[in-house]
Amino acid sequence: MSLTDTHCHLDDEKFDSDRDAAIERALEAGVTQIVAVGTGDGPPDLESGIRLADAHRNVYATVGVHPHDASKADDGSLRRLEELLKHEKVIAIGEIGLDYHYDFSPRDRQRAVFVEQMRIARDARKPIVIHTREAWDDTLALLAEHWAPSRLGGIMHCFTGGTAQAAQCLQLGFHLSFAGILTFPKAVEIREAAAMCPMERLLVETDAPYLAPIPHRGKRNEPAFVVHTAQVLAGLRGLTFEEVARLTTHNFSRLCLPENRDSGYTETIPWDSAS
Repeated sequence: MSLTDTHCHLDDEKFDSDRDAAIERALEAGVTQIVAVGTGDGPPDLESGIRLADAHRNVYATVGVHPHDASKADDGSLRRLEELLKHEKVIAIGEIGLDYHYDFSPRDRQRAVFVEQMRIARDARKPIVIHTREAWDDTLALLAEHWAPSRLGGIMHCFTGGTAQAAQCLQLGFHLSFAGILTFPKAVEIREAAAMCPMERLLVETDAPYLAPIPHRGKRNEPAFVVHTAQVLAGLRGLTFEEVARLTTHNFSRLCLPENRDSGYTETIPWDSAS
């Protein structure tokens, strides 16, 4: 069994006392691939994910400027992103997008940095990882204009929409990545989205150290806990846990790993179980 945590923040200070041990616990739980999101504290340091990927064989990295940090991004940091995308273990730009809940950066600056990072990713032929909070309309509009024509696809990180938003994201070529919220009793709309998503577009993640799934809700999250989200997803789809692990890992590899990437997101994978 091989499971992939497609999104976690292992650089967070909450892991300072046991980061290596947390990675070992993930391996013991069957989580054989982990994506360390490299937004960190924002520019000028854009390499937090790369440092972890360099130190651990089973860790991949992203690089990017989070919408919270858009005000910190200048021409130099964006040029640096272009260089970092050449690193052999950097698999995407992310997490990027819009956050209108906190508005830590002005919204016009968030949009400008988002669009520029889409250009950088498009030129590098890398997928993107999207963060959107209270900004669905603007996020989807910008993706439709600046990203969908590239046919490179990407990941809607910690998907929290319903079936309407899911359908729009899928139409734009995105995979939907479900985090621990999927296990929460009141997350009815998210579970409906997970139930309708084509199987070749499903992913799972932790967003650790945040959003720990049941039965660890309220505690620090860690990559090993993605097992619980995968188990809930299996129940929603009428699959075994092993099938979900195999499927979501295959989907990640096909989208993000250069040796396995498709030429376009419209292509589907053969699958031997009913959706």
